[in-house]
Amino acid sequence: MTMDTVDTVVIGAGVVGLACAHSLARAGREVIVIERETAFGTVISARNSEVIHAGLYYPPGSLKTRLCVAGRDLLYAWCAAHGVNHARCGKLVVASTAAQMPALQAIAERARANGVDDLRLVDAAELAALEPALAAHGALLSPSTGIVDSHGLMLSLLGEAERHGAMLALGSPVLEGRTEADGIVLRIGGEVATELKAKRVVNAAGLDAPALGRAIAAPAAVHAPQAHFARGVYFSYAGKAPFSRLIYPIPEPGGLGVHLTLDLGGQAKFGPDVEWIAAPDYSVDPARAERFASAIRRWWPDLDAQRLQPGYAGVRPKIVGPGAPDADFRIDGPATHGTPGLVHLYGIESPGLTAALAIGEHVAATLAAGGR
Repeated sequence: MTMDTVDTVVIGAGVVGLACAHSLARAGREVIVIERETAFGTVISARNSEVIHAGLYYPPGSLKTRLCVAGRDLLYAWCAAHGVNHARCGKLVVASTAAQMPALQAIAERARANGVDDLRLVDAAELAALEPALAAHGALLSPSTGIVDSHGLMLSLLGEAERHGAMLALGSPVLEGRTEADGIVLRIGGEVATELKAKRVVNAAGLDAPALGRAIAAPAAVHAPQAHFARGVYFSYAGKAPFSRLIYPIPEPGGLGVHLTLDLGGQAKFGPDVEWIAAPDYSVDPARAERFASAIRRWWPDLDAQRLQPGYAGVRPKIVGPGAPDADFRIDGPATHGTPGLVHLYGIESPGLTAALAIGEHVAATLAAGGR
């Protein structure tokens, strides 16, 4: 078996892995991105709402908050500079009843603590003017929320990473690894099995990150979390929905509730819901449309449920199970686990797309501080 050497390996070519590769390559590292699939960005990054989040919901001071708020600004600037299709369309977080208004107020207070200073409370009268089809007691208007072409974003990140010398290796699953005095050796499958020694390794493997964290033999392996999977399905809407902004209900345990998002062509889709599953599974049960319709009618009573069509499903890479409070992002670097040159990214679910550029910068800084 051959043994090649490289400065830095990023495992996983989703949006977060590509953002890490770009930041590291721009910093002068020799970077190879290793991807199990035969194309980049085909798993989590291809199965989400494509929303640019403002940073409303997450605990103040958490990594999710800090990286979401910073990443949002970086993402808008990146899209403008690199011609990535996006829209700052705004969203409404709606209270369907008066009883939900305190929850809406709590979201507003948390958002202010997170540094989101452009939220505005909208009463029922103004809502009727903004979105006449919406039925709600009140709402928060978030003008900094938007949507982005995630594939176009990844294509631009890969292009810029490659411009700085990075390379992408597809169809190359990382099977296991081990630490040595001068680096980390990865055993890679595919058409030609090989071993690759790197000074630095970033585990950005998404759903597989916890398993990979255990498969790289190092003291850090014992700290890898257990993976949990929460499927969220989406239903598309046949015809044009009468909304110009994203519509979100009050969040629910495990997710943000069944919400309406728009693609860049103005087409509406609803989702995701939350369903805990034993292993990744992307099937969509058409019978779930009935539950979707019931949830949507709380704020859009005139919904024509016959127009709901099964869309697609995504799986959230959870590191806590049902009933537990949502976990923060885990970015475990040398200061956390003591292994030079190794960074594990665990539980990078929403708002991972929004935070991707900030995560990339954070990982590059973590490795620069790690002394290798």
